[in-house]
Amino acid sequence: MSDCPCGSGQTLDECCAPYIDGGKKPDNAESLMRARYTAHTQANMAFILRTHHPATRTDIDENATARWARDSQWMKLDVQNVEGGGPDDNEAQIEFMAHYRDPQKRRQTHHELGVFERYQGDWYFKDAQMPEILPVKRDTPKIGRNDPCYCGSGKKYKKCCA
Repeated sequence: MSDCPCGSGQTLDECCAPYIDGGKKPDNAESLMRARYTAHTQANMAFILRTHHPATRTDIDENATARWARDSQWMKLDVQNVEGGGPDDNEAQIEFMAHYRDPQKRRQTHHELGVFERYQGDWYFKDAQMPEILPVKRDTPKIGRNDPCYCGSGKKYKKCCA
């Protein structure tokens, strides 16, 4: 038995496979999100489409999503934050990062704030937003292209260490 790709620490058969195979429905939004990640690692478009909210399902570019899922080497899922999505909730927001290698073997990170909604008793992925990324704060002032290089060479920054 293999570990589940979603990183839960359980085996695939104990974790996401029952959801993906249709034998069980996720009882919370995080379980659905983890199963959707696992379905991406398997390029299982049937599950991905089935668990996409009916109101936004037509927004999916099925061919592009299938190509991305199939052509990526999925490495790991990091769940950053979960708000809502429990047994008494009807909505959830889950921030996560999916780490993968693209077809050129470059490391990539898909960082998303997923919006989930309970619809007719079942959890669905409804939409995604890009998380607000805080600006980088510098300890020192930014060096301009025409400023003297910080290495002390006496050259302009653009002709030296830029």
